[in-house]
Amino acid sequence: MNENENINQEVDESSATPLEKDEIVETVSDASEEAKSSEENDNTDSKDADVDVTFEVDEEGDSADSSKDIIDDIKEEPQIMIDYLSSDLLDIKRINVNEIDKYSQQYDSKDDTIVEDIYSDTFSDIKQGEIVSGLIVGLTDREVLVDVGFKSEGIISRTEFKESPNVGDEIDVFINNLEDRKGKFVLSKEKADFLKDWSRLKKCYDSGEVIEGKVVKRIKGGLVVDIGNIFAFLPGSQIDIRPVVDFDEYIEQTFEFKIVKINELRKNVVLSRKELLETDIREKRQDIISQLEVGMVLDGIVKNITDFGAFIDLGGIDGLLHITDITWGRINHPSEVLEANQKLKVKIIDFEIEKLRVSLGLKQLQAEPWKEAEAKYPVSSIVEGKIVNMMNYGVFIELEEGVEGLLHVSEMSWTRHIKHPGELFKLGDRATTKILSLDSKEKKISLGLKQLQDNPWDTIEDKYTEGSIHNGKVQKLTQFGAFVEIDEGIDGLVHVSDISWTKNIRNPKDVLAKGQDIMVKILELDKEKRRLSLGIKQVEDNPWLSLKDKYPTGQKQSGKVIKILEKGIIIELDDELEGIVYLNKFPKNVRWKIKKQFEIGQSINDLIVQEVDIDNKKIVFMMEFDDVEVESSNEKIEINNEPISEKMQIPDEVIKSITKEE
Repeated sequence: MNENENINQEVDESSATPLEKDEIVETVSDASEEAKSSEENDNTDSKDADVDVTFEVDEEGDSADSSKDIIDDIKEEPQIMIDYLSSDLLDIKRINVNEIDKYSQQYDSKDDTIVEDIYSDTFSDIKQGEIVSGLIVGLTDREVLVDVGFKSEGIISRTEFKESPNVGDEIDVFINNLEDRKGKFVLSKEKADFLKDWSRLKKCYDSGEVIEGKVVKRIKGGLVVDIGNIFAFLPGSQIDIRPVVDFDEYIEQTFEFKIVKINELRKNVVLSRKELLETDIREKRQDIISQLEVGMVLDGIVKNITDFGAFIDLGGIDGLLHITDITWGRINHPSEVLEANQKLKVKIIDFEIEKLRVSLGLKQLQAEPWKEAEAKYPVSSIVEGKIVNMMNYGVFIELEEGVEGLLHVSEMSWTRHIKHPGELFKLGDRATTKILSLDSKEKKISLGLKQLQDNPWDTIEDKYTEGSIHNGKVQKLTQFGAFVEIDEGIDGLVHVSDISWTKNIRNPKDVLAKGQDIMVKILELDKEKRRLSLGIKQVEDNPWLSLKDKYPTGQKQSGKVIKILEKGIIIELDDELEGIVYLNKFPKNVRWKIKKQFEIGQSINDLIVQEVDIDNKKIVFMMEFDDVEVESSNEKIEINNEPISEKMQIPDEVIKSITKEE
C-alpha cells in the first residue's frame, strides 16, 4: 500500500466531522514540515533518520499509532512528500514551467480520483424542492448568504426575514432553484417556514389539536388570523358564541382556535373560536340549567340587544328576554328600555335542558295591570290617555303602562266620514274618551270619542222631514251617487238615478263636482239607520208626464248624435232628452253600413218618433237609410224596454261601509 492509499483509507475509515478532518490535515502537514527541516539541519540523505512528531486527534479519529505510520512513510521519501489533505490543494496554485514535469511525475490518475472524492465528500446531496438546514455566512443590503453544503452559497432576500438575521444563525431553507438565469443558487426561508407550518397544521386538523393565533385585520365576512407563517380565515359567525357587532375589537388580540377546514389545493385554512367556547361552557351550562326552576329570580347582565329581544348573561348561560316580556306597556324596540351591560333581575318563565334554552321575563316581576282594570276603568267612565299607535281603522290609547284601548274611526264622529284617524290625531297626542266596553280576559277596551257629544240624529226628525227641500254641498262622489251635506255633520246619498229626469248619467262626476252647492229633496229618512236618501231631479217636476203630447208618434224631430253603440244610435234632443235609433231590426251584415253613415256630433233632421215610453223613460226613433234593405214591416222588431237609467237598490250594509270609509 502506497502513501496516498494509506491516507485516503485513514480518512475514509474515520467518522470525524468536517471540522475534525481539518484538524487532521493541519497536524499531518506540521509533521511533514518538521521532518523536512530536520533533514536539512543534519545534512543527511538517510531515509532512516528519526523525527520526533507528536499530534493529537479527536476521540472519534484515528489512533496515534496510525498517525505515526503516516509520518514514517513521509520520512522515507521526504523529497516527494505531498499532503493530499492540505487545504492548499483546493485553491488554484501558480507554478513555474520548470516545475510542470516535477508535478506531473508526482500525480497520476489515481491521485486525481482521490482528491476529487475528498472534495466531493465536502458537499451535501441536495435537490430542488427540498427543505434543508443552512448557516448564515454573509449579509448584504438586499440578500442573505446561506451555506447549505453546496458548491456555492445560496441567496435569500432579506424581505423574507421578520427579524434582522445574524451571521452564524442556523435556519431551515427551501431549495427554490439550484441555478437561476443568472447562475445563482436561490433559497427561500418563507417557503420553508410555510411548508413546515402547513405540515403542522394538517396534523393539528387531523387530531383536533387546538392552535394559537393572532387576529391581524378585518375583511369582508370575518377576520384574518396569523397562525405562524400562514394566514387563516375566521368567519364572523365563528368568532364568538354571541353575535358580534364590532369586529374591530378583536384585532391585535391572541386567541386559541380550532381548525374546521383545510383546502389542500388552495392552501386555505378556516378557523373557529366559537366551537372552543361552546365546548368550554357546555359542561358549565349543563350544571347551571339543571339547577334552574320556573319562577326563579336571577341576576343577569344585558349581553346583546336585538330587534326581537335581549340576551341576558346569567353567569355561564344566556337566556332570551323577548320584547313582549320586557314591559307590560308597548315598545317598538328593546333599546327603549334596556342598554348593553345593564344589570337587572329577571324571572325564569321557561327552559329546555336538552336544547339549553332559557326564556326570561322582566315584566313578570311586576303586578299585571289588567287584573285591576275592571275596577279602575268601569264602562261609561271618562278616561284620558296617550296615543301610542295609529292604524287605518283607529288609534290605540295607553291609559297606563300595559293597558291600552282602541278608538275606532267609526266612534270618532257622529257626522263626519273619517277615512283615517290621522285627520284628527297624531302619535303622542293625548285624548279624552269614554269607556264603551272592557274585557279583562281578552285584554281589550273599546273607547268612544263621539259619545262625549250629543248625537244630532236623535233630534233630526224635528228639523228634517221627508219631502222637504234643502240647500246642500257635495262632499263625495262615487260611481253610484253623491254624498251631499245638508247640515253640519248631516249628509245623505243622492243616487245616480235621482240626479236627472232626462239624462242618462253613468257616473255622477259627469254632471257634479266636489264642493258644488245644489238643491236636494229628502226622499227618505231612517233615524235608526242614520240614513238620508236625497234627490236632485225631484226638486223639479217630471217632464216625462207631458212628453207624449210634445212628441206624438210619427212626428219628425231633429237631434245630435252623442253615442254610437252596437245596439243603436243615441240621439240628444234640444231639451236635453235622449232617444235611440235601434239597429237590431236590421241584419247583422248591413249594420256596419248604417253605422258608417253616422259620426259623433252629427246633426240629424229626419228622426221619426216611433214610441214614447214614459215608464222606462225612453224615446224610440226610426230612420230611412240609403242603400239598406229594411226588414219586412210584418216582422216583429225586438226593442230593449229596460230603462236607460234604472235606479239600483243599494243594500244597507254597503251604504254603511261606504259611510265608514268616508
